[in-house]
Amino acid sequence: MHRTRLIPGRAAERASRFHKAGFSTTVLAREEEKPTEDKPDNKPARVPSFGNVPPLYKGHYFGPEVEPDIAQEAEPEPSTEESTQSKPAKVAAGANKLIKSFLFGTEESRKEQESLERSYSTQLMRGKYVHEIAFHQVKPECSPKYVKLISEIYPQIAADPLNKVHLVGSWRCVVGDLDTFVTIWEYNGYAGFHETYYRIHSNHKFIEYLGKLRPLLRSRHTNLMQEFSFWGGTAAPRDLGGIFELRTYDLQPGRLLEWETSWQKGIECRRQVMEPVGAWFTQLGSLNTVHHLWQFADLEHRKLSREKCWELPGWADTVHDTVKLINKMDSKILVALPFSPLKVSLSLTST
Repeated sequence: MHRTRLIPGRAAERASRFHKAGFSTTVLAREEEKPTEDKPDNKPARVPSFGNVPPLYKGHYFGPEVEPDIAQEAEPEPSTEESTQSKPAKVAAGANKLIKSFLFGTEESRKEQESLERSYSTQLMRGKYVHEIAFHQVKPECSPKYVKLISEIYPQIAADPLNKVHLVGSWRCVVGDLDTFVTIWEYNGYAGFHETYYRIHSNHKFIEYLGKLRPLLRSRHTNLMQEFSFWGGTAAPRDLGGIFELRTYDLQPGRLLEWETSWQKGIECRRQVMEPVGAWFTQLGSLNTVHHLWQFADLEHRKLSREKCWELPGWADTVHDTVKLINKMDSKILVALPFSPLKVSLSLTST
């Protein structure tokens, strides 16, 4: 005759169920008494990242019944087809109309507000690309190791056809915040950014790279940006040489559209005497911030170009109208790293 042992805690509950089912509780008790063995974990320590957040696709954000059509520029007016909408969709549409009516009053006011909203998406922004600017402040003694490390990993990320990203350029700051490195990436929209981050943060080689990177840094910071529509696009890879100037303006909140309107009028003056690379405004990270990047043969070329700007009609008015909208200005002189698509050429002859 089998004797049942007393087993404390959760094992007693499990034993009761096993006994009713006709199983022996002796084996169960022995399993409960076995010490747990800690298995060695050779994986690098992880912190939460985009590797924990699989990307979603259209149709998954709000559900198929209320998923907006991103290709549609304006919300269609109600029609007889409204009767075919689901009840949740009708409720959402009704609430949206009620809120807009309360906030904007008349139909004319509503149209003006919609026009203002569209100005940010169709006038201020350009295209479908999202740019990331990353600032890495490196420990001074670690700069050579840092350059060697990113020289191996960054080209691999850019060359992988499954990543929805292109490397615009990577630079070292030589005037301004020294021992600071700046890299700009171009993603195929926010979906491309998320998919790329998910892929690389799920790759053990990238995790190993992060483990080597962190001890070399003092700090790091990123912004996600959109191109200004008037700029015409970030420069393609080229070898014009010299130095780069990254100018950063922190604007007063709510004044971005006003700043862009004034700056657009005078930017053609600078294009006549300077080589533009790109201009962006931030949407995530440090908000109300504008970055624009220029290329020169050397510092003397920069000096002469800026002096020439003041001789051209329209530039003085642009400065007068925009400087009052700026809280803080910053300028960094950069030199390109060897693997950067935008880099130095010794064959450059300045004009």
